[in-house]
Amino acid sequence: MTDPLDIGATQGEPGRNLPPLRLHVPEPPARPGESADFTHFDIPAADAAPRPDEAAQPATMRDMAYGLVRVLDEEGAAVGAWNPKLPPETLLRMLRTMALTRAFDARMFRAQRQGKTSFYMKSTGEEAVSIGAALALSRDDMCFPSYRQQGILIARDWPIIDMMNQIYSNKGDRLKGRQLPIMYSAREAGFFSISGNLTTQYPQAVGWAMASAARGDTRIAATWCGEGSTAEGDFHSACTFASVYRAPVILNIVNNQWAISSFSGFAGAESTTFAARAIGYGIAGLRVDGNDVLAVYAATRWAADRARANAGPTLIEHFTYRVEGHSTSDDPTAYRSAEESSLWPLGDPIARLKQHCIGLGIWDEERHAAMDKELAEHVRDAAREAEKNGILGHGLHHHPMETMFEDVFEEMPRHLKDQQQQMLDEWKAAGL
Repeated sequence: MTDPLDIGATQGEPGRNLPPLRLHVPEPPARPGESADFTHFDIPAADAAPRPDEAAQPATMRDMAYGLVRVLDEEGAAVGAWNPKLPPETLLRMLRTMALTRAFDARMFRAQRQGKTSFYMKSTGEEAVSIGAALALSRDDMCFPSYRQQGILIARDWPIIDMMNQIYSNKGDRLKGRQLPIMYSAREAGFFSISGNLTTQYPQAVGWAMASAARGDTRIAATWCGEGSTAEGDFHSACTFASVYRAPVILNIVNNQWAISSFSGFAGAESTTFAARAIGYGIAGLRVDGNDVLAVYAATRWAADRARANAGPTLIEHFTYRVEGHSTSDDPTAYRSAEESSLWPLGDPIARLKQHCIGLGIWDEERHAAMDKELAEHVRDAAREAEKNGILGHGLHHHPMETMFEDVFEEMPRHLKDQQQQMLDEWKAAGL
């Protein structure tokens, strides 16, 4: 039997001398020990992006997925069509909330290094993504976060001591030690339970938004994932449902340039933007400077108004940078240049908003230093109170063993009661 691949060669047809095929394997611009280089990024002027009408058809705003919504320019001035023109009290609230989130992260990171908990994930450099969005949404809108959006809870004034109790899995943990550290759940704050499985929150958010619309409610949903998670099937099924049913949902992609140890090129960043994912689904897409809290606020408010007007979902790519390791289990010096974070061209979100507030005459360096000291002390005091409830290493003494079977069903079924009793009998027999 003749091999089909040999037919062209045996019959003398063109193509017999074609070069061998090759795969393209993405490579980051710099490896450890090499100089970081961001010159390949095209950073448009802060006032370059137009602001479409909230009800515009996605096909008419295709270019928005390839530009970059910015408000704060290099001098810290708020410019352009996207400037939300927020009052001073809102600007200072944003600044304080971002600073509190960073102070919280620093304290909990140190607690993990001290062995008080097993795991932590910082959001350093990405605070604007959570805080800008949280303040643009209504308090009763439902958030379906990933594991680096602790700023949403803090922006919604959720007690940080409650968050610490969850991290320590102590006797004050409302979740009774059932969730990994930093996987918060706060229904009263409109904060859906965080899952360690990538992008499960996307279809959950779309389904919640569809239900809200089906009931004739006024609340919308918002969800977040990392750029690497756009390769997950849940991301694409969520986009399909959101597009088909015009669900009132905001789909946020946090493009912080790195997954655990692989750069964004493996998720497709070399070929196009992540905001461009929206185009194929007929969804409105925006690409936003994720280190500009005013731009994040303006884009989220635009998308929220669009959803409330029944104009459909919006996908927002937040172009930012992960300053720290992926988690306390990660060592970023093993896979990226050590100087990258200091050379990131879009700067630090807290420093940028501080510069803007100083320029307006509503803030100064002295007040900022005093605020940082106050917040550090506030977080320290909260941590001491939380630690009175115990730390992770004391976990077996925090919650009775039988509670692992509770709160799943309204009434515990017979087979779980039997398993619970078997466990207690074995526990007693072991002398524990």
